[in-house]
Amino acid sequence: MRFKDKTVIVTGAGYGIGKAVALAFGKEGANCVLAARSEDKLKAVAADLRDMGTKPLVCVVDQAQVNAVETCVGTTLKAYGGIDVLVNNSGIAGPTALCSDITTEQWNETIDINLNGAFYFARACARHMIERRAGAMINISSVAGRLGFAFRTPYAASKWGMIGLSHSLAAELGQHGIRVNAVLPGPTEGERILNVMKAQAETRKISYEQVEKGFLSQLPLGFMPTEADVADAVLFLSSDAARGITGQALNVDSGQRMQ
Repeated sequence: MRFKDKTVIVTGAGYGIGKAVALAFGKEGANCVLAARSEDKLKAVAADLRDMGTKPLVCVVDQAQVNAVETCVGTTLKAYGGIDVLVNNSGIAGPTALCSDITTEQWNETIDINLNGAFYFARACARHMIERRAGAMINISSVAGRLGFAFRTPYAASKWGMIGLSHSLAAELGQHGIRVNAVLPGPTEGERILNVMKAQAETRKISYEQVEKGFLSQLPLGFMPTEADVADAVLFLSSDAARGITGQALNVDSGQRMQ
């Protein structure tokens, strides 16, 4: 119960890694603010959290809209009186296409949601955390923020940006007792990676099995981590056990990128 009665905002909490993170915090006693665009999915996660004895809050928000983010953070402060942890997880995969075929609208949408939205939430939470002189922020980037991915230009650029955002915030906010780190999942078991591999197969005109084999061949451990594996890393970096860790980008990728 490392997070008993703590308040944690998790963006993109309706499914995938965000859902796994929210449930992991709930199991350790945190009251989670579930932020995303899909209300139905958030309500289902909230029901699971209430069954654990916590007090979740559903916040339907398009994080590409700064006013919506400010409203969500304000609602959180009104409901709980404080924010202990922000997990910037919300994001989209963006298009899978040759850069010359990607539209300006597709580029802007990916950057707006994945990078700008993360900044909006970090900025709004930082104002409160600075006053308290305490807090932790975890930005969910990607190994794509280390490697660059062919046919995934907007996504990779946004994830590189999230690492730079994390390092910069850590340098600025450490003096106020706020820690900022990034978690970089590699290919992770779940719906999103299945869709990504299907799109890669279609774009490259090869079979899904070939794409999957290519992904797995890059992983020395030979398997894709689960969403729960990523959640474990997030909880560690948010906890007092990581009180001396800030400005780091932790890969959870079965060894895809070693450094």
